[in-house]
Amino acid sequence: MTEPNDARVGLYIDFDNIVISRYQQLHGRNAFQRDGIRDFDKSSRDADPEIAAKLAAATVDFNAIIDFAASFGTLVVNRAYADWSVPVNASYQRQLMSRAVDLTQLFTTTTRGTKNGADIRLAVDVVEDLFQLPDLTHVIIIAGDSDYIALAQKSKRLGRYVVGIGVAGSTSTSLAAACDEFEDYDSLPGIDKSTATAAAAGAERPKASKKAAEPADAAPDTAPDTAPEARKLTTIPMFSHTEDTQSDEPEADDNIDPQTLGTELLVRALQIGHAKGDADEWLNTGTIKNQMRRMDPSFNEKPLGFRSFTDFLSSRGDLVELDEDGPQRLIRLRPTADSRR
Repeated sequence: MTEPNDARVGLYIDFDNIVISRYQQLHGRNAFQRDGIRDFDKSSRDADPEIAAKLAAATVDFNAIIDFAASFGTLVVNRAYADWSVPVNASYQRQLMSRAVDLTQLFTTTTRGTKNGADIRLAVDVVEDLFQLPDLTHVIIIAGDSDYIALAQKSKRLGRYVVGIGVAGSTSTSLAAACDEFEDYDSLPGIDKSTATAAAAGAERPKASKKAAEPADAAPDTAPDTAPEARKLTTIPMFSHTEDTQSDEPEADDNIDPQTLGTELLVRALQIGHAKGDADEWLNTGTIKNQMRRMDPSFNEKPLGFRSFTDFLSSRGDLVELDEDGPQRLIRLRPTADSRR
C-alpha cells in the first residue's frame, strides 16, 4: 500500500444511499419512504416535530467520513452526488461545502428520484478519473449498494486501493468483498454509537404503541424488546445486506453471533498461515490481521467491542497463544483448537 505522504485519494459519495441507509438503520425498513423524508421540510410551519426529531437523530456526520478518507492521503477528488434542491439534501450543503466537497447536481427525472442516476454518474466519473489522474492511488466509495461491485473490481484491476464505507444493515456483502478495505459507518472515529443506539430504540417506541392501538403510556412496555434490536444494528457490514441484493444474495442469518463469525475468520486466517510453514510456527499478528482483512475486507474488531486487535486476540485465549515478550507480537493456533475444527 502506498505510503500516506505519497497517496492521492479520490472520495466519491453516493449521498442518497448513505443518508437513506442511516435513516432506515435507526428507524426501520422503508422508514425513509414511509415518513416522506424526501419531501419533508423541517423549516415549514406544518412540519411534524416527531419526524423532524427522527431526521435529526439520523443526521450523517460527513466530517467523520471525510476525516477518515483523509487518513489515507491527500484528497484530490472530493465529490457528493445528489439532487441538492431536495430539502433534506440541501440541509447538508453548508457542512459539505466547508470541507470543499464538490456538490454534483443530479436532476430528478422519475418519481423514484435519482438513485440510478447517482450510481451511473458516480461510476462514470470514477473510471474517467482513473484514466485522467494516473497518480490517483486510492478510490473511496461511500455507499453500500451492490451496483458498485463492478466499479470496485475495475478500480482494483487498474491498480488502485479501494475502500468502501457503508451503513450496517444496508450494505451488500459482495461489495464489501470486492473492496480492499470496507468500514462500517458506526465504526469510524468520531461517530457516537451510543447515541445512534438510543435514537433507534426511542424511534421504535411510538411505532410499537401505534401498532397496538394503545395509549402512549403503553410505550414503556415495548421498550425492553426494541433496545436489543437497536444494538444489533451496530454489527459489521459482512453480516448485512441491502434491499437491492435480496433477490440475488442469500439472506443474512440474524441469529449468527458476530463474535462467532469473527472467531471463525481468525481461525481460518491462522490455518492458512500455518499451512504455508510449520504447523507450530509463530506468526506476526499484523500479518494475520492483514490476512483477515483480505479474506473479509469488512472485518473490524472495534464494532465487536475491542479497543485493539490485540484485545480481540486476547479474548480468544482458548483458541490461540500470544507471545508479546519480543519486539513483535506473535500468535499461533493452539493444537487443540485446530483439532476441534
